[in-house]
Amino acid sequence: MADRYLSFAGTTPGRFLTRRLGLPQPAELVRRSPEHPRFSGELLHLTAGKPDLDTELAPVLARTGLRPGAGPTGSDSTGSPVAVVLDATGVRDVESLAEVHAALHPVVRSVAASGRIVVLGAPLDPADHHQYAVQQALEGFTRSLGKEIGKGRTVNLVRLGGDARAAESTLRFLLSPCSAYVSGQVIEVGAGAFAVPDDWERPLAGRTALVTGAARGIGAAVAETLARDGARVVVLDVPAAEADARAVAERLGGMALPLDITDVDAGARIADALPDGLDVLVHNAGITRDRRLVNMPAERWGSVLDVNLGSVLRTTDALLERGAVNRGGRIVGTASIAGIAGNAGQTNYGASKAGVVGLVRGLAPRALAEHGVTVNAVAPGFIETKMTAAVPLFIREAGRRMNSLGQGGVPADVAETVGWLAQPGSGAVNGQVVRVCGQSLLGA
Repeated sequence: MADRYLSFAGTTPGRFLTRRLGLPQPAELVRRSPEHPRFSGELLHLTAGKPDLDTELAPVLARTGLRPGAGPTGSDSTGSPVAVVLDATGVRDVESLAEVHAALHPVVRSVAASGRIVVLGAPLDPADHHQYAVQQALEGFTRSLGKEIGKGRTVNLVRLGGDARAAESTLRFLLSPCSAYVSGQVIEVGAGAFAVPDDWERPLAGRTALVTGAARGIGAAVAETLARDGARVVVLDVPAAEADARAVAERLGGMALPLDITDVDAGARIADALPDGLDVLVHNAGITRDRRLVNMPAERWGSVLDVNLGSVLRTTDALLERGAVNRGGRIVGTASIAGIAGNAGQTNYGASKAGVVGLVRGLAPRALAEHGVTVNAVAPGFIETKMTAAVPLFIREAGRRMNSLGQGGVPADVAETVGWLAQPGSGAVNGQVVRVCGQSLLGA
């Protein structure tokens, strides 16, 4: 559904009125497209404290395709960098934390519209409470900067626990148009194994990906993105949506699998249908049955919990036990802001999506150790779909504006985030729940 306020705010009269009335001034976001697969422009690589990273960081940044810059007043600078990466891994005390301000204060204003700021932090060290305190301070800093920077820019914090090369897929994602609706996030990149794809434009070539609830909406967008990235996509949806699922599969050169994911034998049937196994499993299927708890019958509660959480647990367990998710595979769940911040009238939905967060945190270490599989989740905020188009006008407008970017996301925003987590190069990203919400003002 068209966001008329966004369109109006981008006009000259709209900018004047919104500024005078103190209304949100959202900027048109630059998203990935065939004509604009990546940013072109200048990247500033800054430091604060004594960086802990090895010498691989500079080559990793160079491979993003962005041009190294010397700062807004430097001789090699255009004055409007499209991205800034601040290496703050060596910040260990309050004095060196001041260098974060000193590094970014002169350049923030000059960052191009829809630009990116990525702060690199270190893992929190419980043996050094000073380091722990100031590295935790980076979270408050980046989230606050994300809420004030405006013009469609995003700010994220990446904690690096190992070789900088393990973060290449993450940095490529965050420094590209693919991450347009991801801001204010803290992403941990550990020391796990990662594989460098032969082709970063098609990192999933030769891999099989299954997406549940993929006949329409966000699921179809995820399937499309994974296919674009080279995967053979299996489009799973309920038998009632078989025609739509087959249409999506045919368009993407994939395979349709009509199946009710809540069936107790769903995992076994998926494994039987894919004898060579899966490399990417995306749990996208979900339903809502909203009503306040006092008016919610057991059927509304049970159906939402079964589809959104029960089926995810059963299917994941069955596929892992059968070895149907190949080593080096990726499992990506779909949580929600409602599961993080809660939402009136959605106790069932909020419980189910918080359960997905719990699944990720509980299973991720063991799945990696025992099966060589990572487990992560995306948590969408207000995404423009047919479902949100049916929300009453004023509630819909509130949902759109209550984030740092002042607008709703689109299904492709969720899909691009799933695509990053699904990559072979993302093997050091495990146990993460990444909000795709434009830095919603609700929740942490």
